[in-house]
Amino acid sequence: MTASPASPAPVLNAAYAARTLTCPVAQYPNEEIRATVMDLGQGRPITFLHGLVGLNDHWEGVVERISNRNRCVLFEIPLLQLRGEDRSITGATRMTVEFLRTYLRQPSILVGNSFGGHVALKIALEYPELVSGLVLAGSSGLLERTMVKEITVRPSREWLVRKIGELFYDKSLMREADIDRAHRELSDRGGARAMIRLSRSARSDHLGDKIHNIKHPTLLIWGRQDVVTPPEAAREFCQKLQDSRIVWLDRCGHAPMIECPELFAEALQAFSLELDVRAGQGPKVS
Repeated sequence: MTASPASPAPVLNAAYAARTLTCPVAQYPNEEIRATVMDLGQGRPITFLHGLVGLNDHWEGVVERISNRNRCVLFEIPLLQLRGEDRSITGATRMTVEFLRTYLRQPSILVGNSFGGHVALKIALEYPELVSGLVLAGSSGLLERTMVKEITVRPSREWLVRKIGELFYDKSLMREADIDRAHRELSDRGGARAMIRLSRSARSDHLGDKIHNIKHPTLLIWGRQDVVTPPEAAREFCQKLQDSRIVWLDRCGHAPMIECPELFAEALQAFSLELDVRAGQGPKVS
């Protein structure tokens, strides 16, 4: 697929009214983590899981295009606020599972970008009853070139512009608000340490000898110009996953839902329809 220039993402409207859910923290039973949840649309449920520095609204260009046929649930967990043993890929996975069990209470397609894709894979491995299908975009879990080795407390804004720019093929799609937020969070010693620990935890949690056990249908939506999780990572995922295929997006980097929302939505909705057909719930497609 060749990406056409992405139009500005639509502003979230009243249909996206966010609500806040709380979840216990494993190591601190008297504390809770608050997650922002957006829920709209009807049909086969799709759950969106953001990356390490992601937000719910990074998905809005996709969700706007598919919520007429799918129920879209977006979880925004404040990953940099996790503490102790929860400050890990395992802790983030456990917390996401608790939210899914509490809020959704039925299997869904898990769509994950970067760190969120890694969480989706772990859920499919450890809690398969919560998953009807997987969609991975720039997922970690096999091969990832991270900026975490270079992270310092209070990095300069210029450094962040350069490093965040590496996530994009079209650097004009970087948002000033995201740069400002990253600068603010990483200027806090606790936030920088959390980022480092979470990223290191994901890098050490290599799933290469496990993901062949995943039986769920899986779609990989991958930018050909992704330099963080390069194309060879997608090919390796496809080789190891039992039921998988790749949709390549040209002129696209590590965040295809931002750079190519129309093509991402098209591929995702076709995948959802395919799952309906497999389940005998939709029209046959030729």
